[in-house]
Parts: sequence; structure tokens; C-alpha cells
Amino acid sequence: MRTLLHMLRKEFLQLRRDPRIVQLILIGPIAQLLLFGYAINMDVNTVPVVVCDMDHSIESHDLIARFSNSGYFPIVGYVDKLSDVDPYIDRSKASLALIIPENFGRDIKRNASVPLPVIVDGSESNSASVGLNYAGAIIAGYSQNILVQNFSRRGFGGLHPIQVIPEVRVWYNPELKSRNFLVPGILGTLLLQATVLLTALAIVKEKESGTMEQLIVTPIKPYQIIIGKLAPFFIIGAIDIVLAIAGTTIVLGIPVRGSIWLLGGLSLLFIMTTLGLGLFVSTVSQTQQQAMMTTIFFLIMPMNFLSGFIFPIENMPKIIQYVTYLLPLRYFFEIIRDVFLRGVGFDVLWPQALALFIFGVCILTLASLRFRKKLA
Repeated sequence: MRTLLHMLRKEFLQLRRDPRIVQLILIGPIAQLLLFGYAINMDVNTVPVVVCDMDHSIESHDLIARFSNSGYFPIVGYVDKLSDVDPYIDRSKASLALIIPENFGRDIKRNASVPLPVIVDGSESNSASVGLNYAGAIIAGYSQNILVQNFSRRGFGGLHPIQVIPEVRVWYNPELKSRNFLVPGILGTLLLQATVLLTALAIVKEKESGTMEQLIVTPIKPYQIIIGKLAPFFIIGAIDIVLAIAGTTIVLGIPVRGSIWLLGGLSLLFIMTTLGLGLFVSTVSQTQQQAMMTTIFFLIMPMNFLSGFIFPIENMPKIIQYVTYLLPLRYFFEIIRDVFLRGVGFDVLWPQALALFIFGVCILTLASLRFRKKLA
């Protein structure tokens, strides 16, 4: 036990001599969390529209007013010819074009079907799909209003067309803010980067400086070296968890609806896995540059893209969906989002916790065996 305490003291003294590492470990993740929390926003609140009104009737003005008054479609220009729409779209002044054809009002009065072209800039698919949904809802409401007026005009005032009116209730994220979904995921990516990368770099740095060979010739046992190397980063990771949760709830205003203690405990379980990955990377790398490139290209990037942080796993090809079950970050994302947004407990999250525990034990065991072999 005394040997382990001396190892821990030695590691913390080494960290204190390099203040840049301490800043990178503690200040970096929190700064990134706050920056990304404010900057990352996939919500679509406004869709600039250019209107090509070739009819100039009361009906066309009524439709345009519905778009303008919705609050989602600021009108950036009016044109009379279809060819004049292109400059607005090409120069990104407008994301959607509403084309009202000639005789639009006359055809409506005749109860004829009227095609209403809507052009959308599809270069940014998320904004385009949301804009089309908003536009479709407005046009559907306008069409329904015409139908009701026709019933009244024909003397069927006492009769009304059958309507099915949805009563939508949004659970867990009533305002549908993308930030509430993305920010908890950022916590997982930051923990992954801080623990895996810094653990690997710290161990490889000792290889390069020659201090690892000095440790090998001492009577310190291999498992004591492993614990001494990983324990400081485990403690630092725990501090990062506390700071990240505090920044998320206090600064960004995203409450933890579930148990903070459960979130903290399962986060420590995830750190056990990431420390094992960092230890494994250190055994296959000879230089800090190799360790950094290996960590970024073979661990951080695949996990970020394939674990459901941004892209839904359900939309991925089947074979990739099966691959995601091998990524610990997938299970941690499910845990933090369920605790943050849904407020669920361990009775729901125990499969993810068990998966993280199995990953942690297996990865730490394999990495430790390989590390002991390197020391021998």
C-alpha cells in the first residue's frame, strides 16, 4: 500500500510540474462543453422565403400573409418571374421559394385543384426538410380553410367536414431544443478524449524520457505501476464529471431529471473503460505522436460518429448497427441522455451498466496483460 501511495504522489508531482497538462485536463473539457453547448444548435427557427406571385389576387395575398405571420418564414423578396428566383437561392439569401401561379385565385373560386410549386434549397438537408414540413402545414391549413368556406357558401353551414385534429404532447423535451439532446452527449465525448488521450500520452511520454525503464528496474510490481499510472487520471476524470455536470446544469440550464449519484457512478464505470483503452494504446505506441494519432483515428472519431452522438443509429446500415454494440460510448450515451432527459433509474439502465462493466473488465484486463508483457 505504501508503494502505491508513493506512486500516486510521484504521478501528481509530475502533473504539477507541467501546468499545461493540468489546464488541458481540467479547464479544456469544461471550456469545450460550454462553447459547444452554446454554439451547437440544430434547431430551425427561421426559413428565409422569396415569393414569386404571378397572380396578385386576394387569395394569393392571403396565402402569403399566412407564411409571413407564422414567424418561421421571413420574406426576403418579391419577384414576378420564376427566373428571378434563382439569384436568391444561389446567393443563399433565401432557403425556400413560394411560387404562386397565374389564375391561382380564379381556380380556387372554381373549386379546381391548384398546383402550388415550392422550391427549397436542399444543400442543407436538415433545414430543407424542416422548412418543407412547416410550409406543408401552412398550405394544408390554408386548403382546409378553403374547404370550410366552400361548405358554408353552398348552404351547408350546419355541416362541417370531418376533421382529425392531432393533440401532440412532447415528453422529456417539450420545447424540442436540439441543445438538450446534444449537450449531454458532449459530456461523453469529452470524457473519452480527456481520459483515453491523456492516459496514453502520459505513459508513452515516460517511455520516451526513459523514466519507464527506471521504474522497471525498481522492486515495484507491474500491477502497482499500472494502478499508479491509472489512478491519477481516474481521479481527474471524476473531477471532470463533477465540473461538467455543474456547467451543464448551472450555466447551460439543462437540468438532470434523474439521479445525479446514478449518473456519477455510471460515469466512473465508463472512465474505467476509457482508462483501459488509453493503457492499451500506450502499449502499441512508441511515441506520443503515434499515441495521439492512434487514439484520434481509431478510437475517438469512430466512437463519436457511430455511437449515436449526432447520427441516429437506427438510420445506419444494419451491419454498422451491429458494429455499434462493440463501442462503449454507445451505452454511455444512452445512460446520460436517459438520466438527463427522461429521469430513469437503474432499473431501466442496468443493461447499459452491465455492458459498460463487461467492457471495462475485459479492456482493462487485456491492456494490463499486454502492459505487463511490455514491462517484462
